[in-house]
Amino acid sequence: MINILVADDHAIVRDGLKEILARSGDLKAGGEAKNGQEVLRHVREAKWDLLLMDMSMPGRSGIDLIKQVKAEQPKLPILVLSMHHEHEYAVRAIRAGASGYLNKDSASDLLVAAIRKIVAGGVFLSESAAELLARETMSGADAPPHTLLSSREFQIFGMIVQGKTVTEIAAELSLSVKTVSTHKMRVLEKMNFTNQAELVRYALTHRLFDEPND
Repeated sequence: MINILVADDHAIVRDGLKEILARSGDLKAGGEAKNGQEVLRHVREAKWDLLLMDMSMPGRSGIDLIKQVKAEQPKLPILVLSMHHEHEYAVRAIRAGASGYLNKDSASDLLVAAIRKIVAGGVFLSESAAELLARETMSGADAPPHTLLSSREFQIFGMIVQGKTVTEIAAELSLSVKTVSTHKMRVLEKMNFTNQAELVRYALTHRLFDEPND
């Protein structure tokens, strides 16, 4: 039996995932977590065959959580199941150490297939995510400008596009306003833009982020 740690901050999602796993016959949700702190506690206290985690949870989450889990348990496979589309975070999740990335709109049988493939030592990506990964292995000159950003810079880029101010971003990420302003400046420099409006146009043109109300 494949023992899986299910991590999502919504109880109804965790219940749905547990039901899908239970129907498979060879998969079981041996534990669940609703935030990054609980994920790390479970990972430290028990052995798991796979971590199935949401990209956005309270506390430490997303890329930072993937990196932390892999630092402590490098052999633990991670499958990210997220509301964010592949073009937003899939490549970054893989680079951080995840073995797969799946959108929450995917069918349940695809989820089960992805888990089995990853536990067997494989990597699971949709065709579009695989294409993105291939593109980003090209030379720097051919890579899209946003791929030059660090994970933190990309996160702040997304929050800027959502219309949040530097002060709001600083409060949400527990950073100083000066630090956020520095990241914003670096985003502009790396992408060769001069103002925030150009960032927003770029994000909309390349469909990098979901709209704030989605």
